[in-house]
Formats: sequence, structure tokens, C-alpha cells
Amino acid sequence: MSAPWMMVLASLLFATMGVCVKLASAHYATGEIVFYRGLTGVLLMWGFARWQGGTLRTSLASMHFWRSLSGVTALCLWFYAIGNLPLATAMTLNYMSSVWMALFLVGGAIMLGSQRVDGRLIATILLGFAGVGLILRPTIEQDQLWHGLIGLLSGMISATAYLQVTALGRAGEPEFRIVFYFSCGGIAAGALTTLWTGITPHRTLEGPALLLAVGLLATVAQLLMTRAYGTGRTLVNASLQYLGIAFAFVYGVLLFDERITWMSLAGMVLIVAAGLGASLLRSRAAPADATQSTFEG
Repeated sequence: MSAPWMMVLASLLFATMGVCVKLASAHYATGEIVFYRGLTGVLLMWGFARWQGGTLRTSLASMHFWRSLSGVTALCLWFYAIGNLPLATAMTLNYMSSVWMALFLVGGAIMLGSQRVDGRLIATILLGFAGVGLILRPTIEQDQLWHGLIGLLSGMISATAYLQVTALGRAGEPEFRIVFYFSCGGIAAGALTTLWTGITPHRTLEGPALLLAVGLLATVAQLLMTRAYGTGRTLVNASLQYLGIAFAFVYGVLLFDERITWMSLAGMVLIVAAGLGASLLRSRAAPADATQSTFEG
């Protein structure tokens, strides 16, 4: 399968995973969903590593720890937002990670005293946050500002996880090993949350089926997206990745009867434009091994 088609399929799978997360949120706490998503990912990556003849042993345990910490935190926040916001809104706020990366680049340049700060990056940042303002306005009117801010924070922390993924890729870690230890982090974080929320019994087959679907969809989509970024053109991949928002919008309208206002739609368009602009500028400046996805599905 070519890289563009892998991106389209990955975006569809991530949006479908969002549907399953939203449905599972009616039965389970966010931490439990993260736990089962991690458990499924660990089993799949263990099998994948054996099939590929690879090993899960690593000499970069500390790097994997910090990558998992930021990635799992972003994942927990994002799953929480999906359970409490319209699906397309939660998806869009998580896709702000590219804009956050642009903000980090500008902030780093200022802190280092660089005389040249790329004005185009500043423009993408302003465009992205204008989109955030339009998206969060309806959530304020519906008393969902807290959930909206959680979704926004998930995108910011996803951007920090990108730094660790890039560093691990440069160190020669294969994608299955990165996903494996990320999934281990999900198991640990999810198990810890059950100390406060308790463990929900599986009363019907629907609940376990949804949890299994979340893990399968997320892991397969993550591998497809990582492979696409490793073999395809960065800007093409970034453009197709935003199809996830369109898929989520259709799912939300058809399955959950969600009504997206014109203000939210305008905000989504601005965030997509800002994300594409930031991806283009970053791809021109970043080395080839730094083009992996920032998505923490």
C-alpha cells in the first residue's frame, strides 16, 4: 500500500477509534479505556516483533519512559475530551499539536536570543489559536469550557511527545518498539487510575468489544501512520492526516446527532490551515528522520 493510502486508512481508523472511545466512555472511566488500549497494544506489538524477528529489548529505557509519560498523559486527556465533547471538536483540538510545535520553535528561538524569528511560523500560530477561539466559543455557551481546555491541553502535550519520538527515531529505535513501550505506559497509567475510580465489571459483551476495538484500531492506525511518514512525503501525509477531522465530523453527525455550528466549522478550517502551514515549514527545516507523526492515538 502506498503512503497516501496508508494515511487515508490510518485517519479513518483513528476517527473510528474515537467513535469507540465515545461509546465506551458511557461504561468505563477514561483510565480504564487507556489501560485496555495499552494492553491490546502490548500484545499486538509483542506478536509483531516476533513476526518481524525483532527484539523488544532496549538500551534507551529512560528515553522511552519520558516519551511514554508525555504520550500517555496526552492520550488520557484526549480520551476524556472525546467522552465529553463533540467528536470532531475533540479530534480537532488534538490536531493542534503541529501548531504547538511551531510555538515551541518560536519560543526556543526567542529564548536562545536568535535575531531571526520566522514570521510565517508566528502567522500559523496566530491562525491556529484564532481557530481555537472559534471552536471553544460554543463550548463556553454549553458550559463545556473545561472539557475544551482539556482537549487543547492534549494537543500541547502531544507536541512534546513528538520531541521524544523524534529522538528515539534518531537513536535507531524501530516503530514497533516505540509503540510497545508507549502501550506499556498506558497499562501502568490506566492501572493507577483504577485506585481512585475502581474497576468497572463487564456486564455485557458490548463493553469488552468496544475496548478491544479501541486497542486494535489505535495500534494498527499508529503503525500505518508511522510507516507512511517514514516512506511518503511529509506535506502530503500531513494533509491527508487531517481527513481524520472530516471522518470524525461525519461520524458525529450520523451516529451521535451532533450539531456543529458555523463557528466551530470555521475554527476547524483555520486549525487545519495552520497545522498544514506549520507542517510545511517544519518539514523544510527538519531532518528526514524527524518527520514522524505527532498523533497520540
